[in-house]
Amino acid sequence: MKSPISSWNVANRLKKCRLLIAINTIAALSIFFFGYDQGMMGGVNNAKDYIDLMKFGHTATVNGSPHTPVITNSLLQGGIVSVYYLGTLIGALFGGWIGDRIGRIKSIALGSIWGILGAGLQCSARNHVWMIFVIARLINGFGTGILNAIVPVWATETAEHTSRGQFIAIEFTLNIFGVVVAYWLEYGLSYIDNGASAFRWRFPIAFQIIPLLILFGAVWFFPESPRWLVKMGRDQEARFILARLRGDEGEDVSRAEAEFQDIKHVAELEKTLSYSTSYFSMFTGRGSGKLHIGRRVELVVWLQIMQEWVGIAGVTIYRMQVLTDHSPDAPTIFRIAGFGVMKSQWISGLNKIFYMVENMISTLICVFTLDRIGRRWTLYWGSVGQEIAMFLAGGFARIAINATNAGDASKASQFGAAAASMIFIFTFLTVPWLYPAEIFPLAVRGKGNAWGVVGWSVGNGWLVRIILETLPSCSIKNAKGIRNQTLLCPVMFDSIGEKTLYVFAISNVITIPMVWAFYPESNQRTLEDMDLLFAADSPWAWDAERTFAQLKHENPNFAQATAQLKNGELDEEAGKLQVAASKEMQKSSN
Repeated sequence: MKSPISSWNVANRLKKCRLLIAINTIAALSIFFFGYDQGMMGGVNNAKDYIDLMKFGHTATVNGSPHTPVITNSLLQGGIVSVYYLGTLIGALFGGWIGDRIGRIKSIALGSIWGILGAGLQCSARNHVWMIFVIARLINGFGTGILNAIVPVWATETAEHTSRGQFIAIEFTLNIFGVVVAYWLEYGLSYIDNGASAFRWRFPIAFQIIPLLILFGAVWFFPESPRWLVKMGRDQEARFILARLRGDEGEDVSRAEAEFQDIKHVAELEKTLSYSTSYFSMFTGRGSGKLHIGRRVELVVWLQIMQEWVGIAGVTIYRMQVLTDHSPDAPTIFRIAGFGVMKSQWISGLNKIFYMVENMISTLICVFTLDRIGRRWTLYWGSVGQEIAMFLAGGFARIAINATNAGDASKASQFGAAAASMIFIFTFLTVPWLYPAEIFPLAVRGKGNAWGVVGWSVGNGWLVRIILETLPSCSIKNAKGIRNQTLLCPVMFDSIGEKTLYVFAISNVITIPMVWAFYPESNQRTLEDMDLLFAADSPWAWDAERTFAQLKHENPNFAQATAQLKNGELDEEAGKLQVAASKEMQKSSN
């Protein structure tokens, strides 16, 4: 039989595991860009030519180190950084909308183009007006938002339900690698012309164009999501791609066909529903009836915000930056350990590698745990590990500070290094990007995942990044101005120093009952199962699990159970679905 897809599509040559690995590789390239883009601005903000050009400060020789940044307008510097996160928020909302309309592949290509345009505008910038008001940073963030909204959806819709978590976890190892590449590239460029060259900041910004060009050129050779194809009525293509993904020989054929039929039944049922799919309706849950879309939106937004509150971004920067106040003698963790300015920068690079290794270990742990012990237990153990590590890091930092004040350099070195070397179990890095891509109905899956990116943008922008990205290049002399900012994290660092780590530790404690109470387990359940999982009217996770079990038990035929769910009411005490009259059905839908 002739292939219904283009002859140059890799799905014609690869199948099953090899095809899934190829898709995962392309998805990981997008995640690498995401990580690189996050880590890039820290080094750019240290470049002499960039500081002079943007006019938010100048450089001076401090303690024998030439071209040390002295920031006179931290608001301008922070504004250039923060507008990127506004772009990711807008881009995510647009990406979710367009991804459900034109498909995953075209949306990824579109996000790549916007990212390339934004990078080009940034690396050719002549002043801060160019960066902010010509919206170079906003455009770059816009492209990132589109990719973040669609790439995880594409990956989860092609993976098997038994290995979705594994594939997403593997992809996010590249996120950490991107951060490290950004740091070391900028560190190496700092030696060109003693750090005064424009090449030091223009090239790192332009470098992100390379993975985006590869992504744009390669993604056209990859198969579209079979679920999106079914939704659009392109059944022949969907059946073929699904057969290539699951196997087209022996028992694989019937398994792939059964999955195709489940997808098709759900897609047809969703077309009969009369609820609004606008972002406003999704957020409020208006008219979604037993689908409870509003509840799902709230869960994914708060899961991403929780990711920031447990301290992942804050502690990453903190362990290499400010420990106490911002006075001229305020030590960084490495300065507490007895290292000078230049050596501290080099050690920071080594610490970035250590950060990459421990985070890769954490994400690799997720590779083996997410599809075995589930999303909930992975978050539990991650919270416990991070909680212990942050309490210990805070204690070690205080001991080192006291030793420094007492003149005990040896003790300060020991405990300062211990504080800087704490291992943080960042399982929160993976699950918040996986869960939103899993739990929404096919009709709004792109938009649903976009809500997760919105939560990330809000949490990442408001709590940590907007100001902390400016800390590496804020002169200690001027950093008192940060007090005037309303963002919480820098205020905590400025006011309570290392005790901020205790706040993060306590936040980790709080997340455990939150996940236990409100987040039902999505592991080992198909994407089509999710409507049943969120069918209960109660927000409690145990009610969701009980209702799901009842629906599956009373209606072993999956399509029948889903049809009844979407056209009737659930009698939870009897454990049965009772189809209501058409008038009542319409009332429930509205």
